[in-house]
Amino acid sequence: MSQEKDYLQDLTDIRSMMERSTRFISLSGLSGVFIGVVALIGAGIAHWKVKQFFHELDTSYVDQGYPDYNMLFIHLTIIALSVLVIALLGGWYFTARKAKKQGQKVWTKASRQLLVNLFIPLSVGGVFCIAMYYHRLVGLIAPGMLIFYGLALVNSSKYTLNDIRYLGLLEIILGLAALFFYGYGLYFWLIGFGVLHIFYGISMYYKYDRKK
Repeated sequence: MSQEKDYLQDLTDIRSMMERSTRFISLSGLSGVFIGVVALIGAGIAHWKVKQFFHELDTSYVDQGYPDYNMLFIHLTIIALSVLVIALLGGWYFTARKAKKQGQKVWTKASRQLLVNLFIPLSVGGVFCIAMYYHRLVGLIAPGMLIFYGLALVNSSKYTLNDIRYLGLLEIILGLAALFFYGYGLYFWLIGFGVLHIFYGISMYYKYDRKK
């Protein structure tokens, strides 16, 4: 009986070693929560800027000049890039902290494969969003971001926790739904990048992090 337990334990250890070599399993649930909170704050600021723009548009006179649409887009772009940078730095911090506690390295073959498979769809999505702005189809930018981000998560999920795949599928579904509600993309963006990240982050924290 003891030998059988030792054999099963050896199999478990071998499986764990193989999983660590092919998958980046140190992804922290707190990273998802942090990203979600930052996204909610960013969406709130963006919503305020859009409301301010249309208020100025409604109250402007011809002799005063109308508010500049391009400036609004620049402000929204700055907000989006700021959210992205802060979210990435925070996500990296919590993930690196978890990896250190587990005695694992952050920069491994699995993490490199994860990043490559993540950034290929994201890069294509970035070009898509630029093209939508170029053609003045700004209502398709938020759905496009959700769809390509979801594809990136699904594409990279084979190199990390399986939960990421389901998060990606939900992001894709949200993005597709947003295509049929033109002009409400910011609300779908808020749900996808904010609420879903917080929900999944908490779920992954209780599922994986608290066991460590």
